[in-house]
Amino acid sequence: MSTFFEYDIRLNGLDVDSRSQCKASALLNHLQNAATLAAEDGGFARDVLVERYGVFWMLARSWYRLSRPLRYEDRLTVRTWHRGGKGAIMYRDYDILANGQPVGESVSAWVLASVDSHKLVRLSTIPELEGTGGGALCKTMTLAKLRQPGDLREAERRPMRYSDSDLNGHVNNTRYADFACDAVGMESLAEDRYLAEMQIGYLAECRPGEVLTIQTSGLGDSRFVRGVDDMGKPRFETALYFGETPDRDIL
Repeated sequence: MSTFFEYDIRLNGLDVDSRSQCKASALLNHLQNAATLAAEDGGFARDVLVERYGVFWMLARSWYRLSRPLRYEDRLTVRTWHRGGKGAIMYRDYDILANGQPVGESVSAWVLASVDSHKLVRLSTIPELEGTGGGALCKTMTLAKLRQPGDLREAERRPMRYSDSDLNGHVNNTRYADFACDAVGMESLAEDRYLAEMQIGYLAECRPGEVLTIQTSGLGDSRFVRGVDDMGKPRFETALYFGETPDRDIL
């Protein structure tokens, strides 16, 4: 039996940029909200796992692809399901619809970590996951570590601040999308281009007070962004791919 959860919201002014297109961080936030609500609906939400097993969910990698930009006042629908509770990584899949029409898809990779030690815990220890996966809906895509280019250059030094942090006290995963979009100068993107695809790898937590060196590479429609700490340790990595904006009349 296939099980999925549906999340529905109308995009508002907080979600979009000056071109009325949904920001990557806003889309990732809605995808994460859908995942959180789906976990609650399935009986394996954060509070349940912390109380019963002393573990919590950590997002390891995320990816999405859009066939056209999401826009101000679009009705965004996210359908999501997971692929089961085997192994160490749980993949969650998403279909993305705008105004009832399919416009994209997403995949995210999650791991369970111990609250006390942050060591990874096998998914098979959580019986609540059994029988709650997407079945035939499941996608086959997996998320490999991004290949780092050799010509990275420093774009900026970015302090991590209070406004970047979340419930866990570290920088919220959606903020790394903002860091990447700032680093590649999204405000100067040509009118006929849009951010069609993004993958983020979350390599290590950041906390307010730390400073990241943001490095970039690539030109044109393919960019790579990485954030490293003062010891040279990578904290996140991002690949961005830009596409041609479809004509509004055919949407």
